[in-house]
Amino acid sequence: MNASLGEGERVMLIDAKDRRYLITLRVDAAFHTHAGIVQHNDVIGADEGSLIRSNTDRNFLVLRPTLADVVLKMPRGAQVIYPKDLGAILLQADVAPGLKVLEAGVGSGALSMTLLRAGAIITAYEIREDFAQHARQNVRDLLGPDVAYEVHIRDVTLGIDGDDFDRVLLDMPEPWAVVEHAAHALRPGGILLAYLPTINQTQLLREALNRYSFGLAETEEILRRTWHIDGRSVRPDHRMVAHTGFLTSARRLVRRAPTEVDASPAQ
Repeated sequence: MNASLGEGERVMLIDAKDRRYLITLRVDAAFHTHAGIVQHNDVIGADEGSLIRSNTDRNFLVLRPTLADVVLKMPRGAQVIYPKDLGAILLQADVAPGLKVLEAGVGSGALSMTLLRAGAIITAYEIREDFAQHARQNVRDLLGPDVAYEVHIRDVTLGIDGDDFDRVLLDMPEPWAVVEHAAHALRPGGILLAYLPTINQTQLLREALNRYSFGLAETEEILRRTWHIDGRSVRPDHRMVAHTGFLTSARRLVRRAPTEVDASPAQ
């Protein structure tokens, strides 16, 4: 990748107080902030990592945004999955290049972008056209106009077309209504993963997984705590990103393995 920044690129401007602004570079355009005006022409052609001076002599650091930056700053139609959970999803669902993934509930496209960057082949279902439009635009803004990404406006609880998916990833309020369909859509050994905000929803999902051909189910939540380090002042930051959601995954089996409860003699 070229070190210098070009017209049409998305960049992150960061001020002295670590406030971050995501902009797309356009010739002769200007970015207005309380700390002054930054001319896009001053950024175009500059090297990534440069300091750009505003008309009030305030400096802004300019960098290409990371995926985490884009997820937190991009336009939203729905609440996004936080970066700390996106990273965990890639590992818990064991996403790899070339895997066929059914994604349902695309929201603003944060998970879609993460999966596409990891090389997955996505079939996406979304019931809301406005969410689908936000997701399509956000994916194109990050990955370019030629990315192979199509969102179908349909209700995944009514069924899934196909029976050879490697992964089924769900970000929706009632994923237990999809478990039976996922049992037929996933190949043996495939993984179902759902993201849910409450433990009551998670309990209903786990009960549904137990009724169908799924095993090795596990649920986790990810807590992220950053640290303040300044000379000898070393302590956790006062604020942390704690609970955002529960991640539940399970493997699709040829036949559900009996549990201790199943194997116990009748009383």
